[in-house]
Amino acid sequence: MDLLYFILCAYGITQILLYGHIFDKIRPDKRFFKCPMCVGFWTGILLYLVNGYTELFSFEYNFVNPILLGCLSSGTSYILGMIIGDGGIRYESN
Repeated sequence: MDLLYFILCAYGITQILLYGHIFDKIRPDKRFFKCPMCVGFWTGILLYLVNGYTELFSFEYNFVNPILLGCLSSGTSYILGMIIGDGGIRYESN
C-alpha cells in the first residue's frame, strides 16, 4: 500500500503543479512546468525527502531510493496524465 499511496500523492502533486490555477501567478519558467515527466521526477524526490513526516508511506533513507522513487513518480505521473484528462478517462476511436 505504501507504493500506491506514494504514486497517487506524486500524481496529484504533479497535476496541481502543472495545471493548478492557484500557481498561475507564481509558476516560474513555463518550459519546465509543462512536462509531467520532469515535474513528476522532482515531485518523487520531494516526497522521498518528506516521507519521514508522514504515515502514508515509508521508505528507507539511502542513496538509491530518491533516484528510483523519482523515476517511478515521473513514469506514473506521465502515464496517468495520458490516461486521465479533465473530462475523465481518455479514449481514442478510429
